Amino acid sequence: MASASTPAIAVLVRGKFPHTLHPYEHDPRSTAFGDEVVALLGRDARQVFKTLVASVDGQLTVGVVPVAAHLNLKALAAAVGGKKCAMAPVAEAERSSGYVAGGISPLGQRKALPTVIDRSALEFATIYVSAGKRGLQVELAPQDLAKATRGTLAAIAAFD
Repeated sequence: MASASTPAIAVLVRGKFPHTLHPYEHDPRSTAFGDEVVALLGRDARQVFKTLVASVDGQLTVGVVPVAAHLNLKALAAAVGGKKCAMAPVAEAERSSGYVAGGISPLGQRKALPTVIDRSALEFATIYVSAGKRGLQVELAPQDLAKATRGTLAAIAAFD
């Protein structure tokens, strides 16, 4: 376990959730954040998850899906009992979460949002998500991520 260098890590430490930090050297020219993590940490793109912020019926909502997939907006809306869903503008996601794009974690967001984690996470004993800054991932059990975010698990990923 590590010291709470980000709000995301603080949530895990405070909740006593077992986790492992995985730093990597982020290339500041890269905007393919998830692909970068997969390549640099040598992990399966189905086990590394990206955090996306969408607007469901005007309410910001977090979707956590594998890097190997896309967020199914209709499925996310249905998972939270909504109808209309669109990706939130990056600036709005950053303002709400308190993190920068490429480092948005589902954990420790400035404003607690409804969070849905793709059910495929349960295929793995542990998954990887952003630890709250570019260049740092946290590995934890998907059930612990759900508990720590007060999130739900649902089929919200669209695999190509």
